[in-house]
Amino acid sequence: MEEVGGAVTTIRPGQFVVGSFFASDNTCEICRAGYQSSCVHREGVGAGGAQAEFLRVPLADGTLVATPDIPADDLLPSLLAASDVLGTGWFGAVAAAVGPGHRVAVVGDGAVGLLGILSAKQLGAEQIIALSRHESRQQLAREFGATDIVAERGDDGVAAVKELTDGLGAHSVIEAVGTQESMLQAIRSTRAGGYVGYVGVSHDVTLPGEEMFFSHVHLHGGPAPVRRFLPELVDLIWNRTIDPGKVFDLTLPLDQAAEGYRAMDERRAIKVLLRP
Repeated sequence: MEEVGGAVTTIRPGQFVVGSFFASDNTCEICRAGYQSSCVHREGVGAGGAQAEFLRVPLADGTLVATPDIPADDLLPSLLAASDVLGTGWFGAVAAAVGPGHRVAVVGDGAVGLLGILSAKQLGAEQIIALSRHESRQQLAREFGATDIVAERGDDGVAAVKELTDGLGAHSVIEAVGTQESMLQAIRSTRAGGYVGYVGVSHDVTLPGEEMFFSHVHLHGGPAPVRRFLPELVDLIWNRTIDPGKVFDLTLPLDQAAEGYRAMDERRAIKVLLRP
């Protein structure tokens, strides 16, 4: 933190802070209910320079959380993950009502899906089924807590999940892709009365009304209210209880950001860390 505005009271220059992709006042009625990404005064943060040397953060008091001290360098990837992909994976697990003893399926093996696995493990899931077709990501999924891997997609993937859950489907399914196929696979992999937490940005997804009506499946999701979870996530990272920074498997200098996006697009990297 280099400078603060005159109205900022909760953080000070010299602190290391973590924020989110939406700025929020953290005081409005929606924020107090835990949905800071729908704050009545929310502002997008990325366009202000989130992948630049400096970033102006609006609503700083409500958006930023300071770490206890300046973190060790090896904690930086995990703290960066907390601001977006970990916070989103965690919300996916919370929205899917993951709890102790639950059987969980995670659709999507990108950074959010993988950290949804980590989140489900932390929230007490007994069984975590990772739907993944990439060996390197399967390995990381297991490190984060996956107990089973399903490589099939569509109806075959649904059948595999049901076979692993006594024919009933999962209690909780995290949808971390956002396509028509992934959403239907998530819904159909969920048992009656279960929950889908969808955090993949939806692209042309439509829901079959009659199927939904008879499924008794709950749907909850959207842009993750990362600010709700940041104090807890920072504490878990600071105390080295979790290591979400493992999703960063390629580090590049800031001026090679375009190559980072190419690497992710071509599946040569899960998530790229840019250093100024």
